[in-house]
Amino acid sequence: MAIRFPAADQPAAPAESRDACSAPGRRTGPYRPQTSGKVERFNRTLLDEWAYARPYRSDIERREAFAGRLHSYNHHRGHTALAGKPPASRVPT
Repeated sequence: MAIRFPAADQPAAPAESRDACSAPGRRTGPYRPQTSGKVERFNRTLLDEWAYARPYRSDIERREAFAGRLHSYNHHRGHTALAGKPPASRVPT
């Protein structure tokens, strides 16, 4: 018996996700828990606050919502490591 998930529940391929936010592809170094932990936390935040935050009718609809979510994450969502400020506040203008 095979379990099939609706297309909207299938995660986008890493390259598609990376291309959606125009981020360069990078790999974490082996045996680097500091880096791996940051990546894992970011992935979990994306799942909780974007991918599974609400039901999407299709994978396309989910992908279209990604740009807005990424902007919100970087410009409006406070981060505890930055004393409640968003990451964009650290970038000189």
